[in-house]
Amino acid sequence: MHDYQLDATAVVTGGSSGIGLATVELLLARGARVALCGRNPERLEQAVQHLLHIHPTARERLFAKACDVLDAAQVRQFAQDCEAALGPASILVNNAGQGRVSTFESTTDEAWTEELHLKFFSVLHPTRAFLPQLERGEGSAIVCVNSLLASQPEPHMVATSAARAGLKNLVRSMATEFAPRGIRVNGILVGLIESGQWRRRFEAREDRSQTWEQWSADLARKKSIPLGRLGSPAEAARAIFYLATPLSSYTTGSHIDVSGGLSRHA
Repeated sequence: MHDYQLDATAVVTGGSSGIGLATVELLLARGARVALCGRNPERLEQAVQHLLHIHPTARERLFAKACDVLDAAQVRQFAQDCEAALGPASILVNNAGQGRVSTFESTTDEAWTEELHLKFFSVLHPTRAFLPQLERGEGSAIVCVNSLLASQPEPHMVATSAARAGLKNLVRSMATEFAPRGIRVNGILVGLIESGQWRRRFEAREDRSQTWEQWSADLARKKSIPLGRLGSPAEAARAIFYLATPLSSYTTGSHIDVSGGLSRHA
């Protein structure tokens, strides 16, 4: 994959940090034209400057716009702007939404509604908006970033686990429906991935002598991750890249586990 070049336009939602940003980096490195969006304009601009620092010749292949994927009108406008800037998209990476820590007893009706709305419509709106472009492309693909919670729910994340399971099911349904149109739909199931959230917990650690490597290895042991560490956003991005490109041309309706062996399911 290191020398694989890609002549395509890709769109990454939630692309200003974490797995989304790592995916944009990889796509740019492989020659793709890439559009990204995020809700926070300042963070998005920081991401763009970071990307141009790494890929200084990629300015003409990069388009970024602040956009709330839960606002259908904003997403439709983003899709129009992306096509005008970079041409029709043949790759869509749906990557948005954080986890909600709550039990069945502590999750209110409002919290349930908010969580289910976020997990589903952060996929539904971009998919609807970009579908006409994907249908015109060759070998088009949609990749949804999901969590291992979809298959392995946690009682302290009951709403998020249920919503993630629904998204996994949705991927399978879209894959079947879109296959005749030449569009593949797949997803990844991530476990514990290095993020700003884990870095903040590290900064608040009690044992100040612990390095990040020591602290995260302890966390991996407590969580029973067989590989003994957290994953990196770049590792998730490589799985996304595989599913988004002709490297996986005979794969649809499936998920790649990116959890370091945390999954207890065969």
